[in-house]
Amino acid sequence: MAISKHPSVVTMPEAEKPYPSILSFLSRRFPAIPEEIWANRISEGKVLDEKTGPITLDTKYTPLNRIFYFREVSSEPVIPFAEKILHLDDEILVACKPHFLPVTPGGRYVDECLLNRLRASTGREELAPLHRIDRETAGIVLFSVNKNSRGTYSSLFMNGQVKKTYQAIAACTPLQGAASWEVENRIERGEPHFRMKVTPGTTNARSAIHLVEVKEDRARFILHPITGKTHQLRIHMSGIGFGILNDRYYPELQDEREDNFDTPLQLIAKTIRFRDPLNGKTREFQSERELQW
Repeated sequence: MAISKHPSVVTMPEAEKPYPSILSFLSRRFPAIPEEIWANRISEGKVLDEKTGPITLDTKYTPLNRIFYFREVSSEPVIPFAEKILHLDDEILVACKPHFLPVTPGGRYVDECLLNRLRASTGREELAPLHRIDRETAGIVLFSVNKNSRGTYSSLFMNGQVKKTYQAIAACTPLQGAASWEVENRIERGEPHFRMKVTPGTTNARSAIHLVEVKEDRARFILHPITGKTHQLRIHMSGIGFGILNDRYYPELQDEREDNFDTPLQLIAKTIRFRDPLNGKTREFQSERELQW
């Protein structure tokens, strides 16, 4: 059994009266966890209110209040690859994440995530990721070290002031036409819930894609995400006919199976560049990881 040392949080949304019980809310919000398990966790004092006191099965549902809980999994896969810290100061930590390792706890992963590995290795309990990359993707992830400056660095991502460059490898047939694409569309959550889809509506996802070189039946691309929607680059590459090698979600969802560590998704968050909001200096960090080219 793996139990997180750090709480996760969920907010009770606005709801019509009569309000549901907290037990039924949690069961609906996290359908993969049976209701009896939530009931046991509550009875054992493992679910807390905003004052970090344990709730009971009789605690009232209160819209917009938060609930804190500790992730538990019966068995946790071990990811046999190490992260690397590229930079650490009093404000930020920059790490290079291996393929297959999630950034934060989720699903079957509690301790086997970049955040908790870095907390353990640095002793910095206040670490918080400023952005995310997919579990299947390797590369640069930026963390806040100081909660007092966290909002300042977060605003860089919210305001599109961080320049990110990715590299990808895709299967390639003889090419015709342009070697660069500007992709713009709308991406929303699809079915199943972990897979995204393109839908009609206002554009919310933009990427610049450049073909760099072709070698036999493979092509190497440089990708610049202008926005940061979940799975954006994977969807945009698939949409122009170049699904990234070893992608199990796009263009077609493959059957669920255990990770094959010999065939990682051929996508790396290669560089990140921004002007530091505290000292005005330009900062750039680059991953040393390489794709199977």
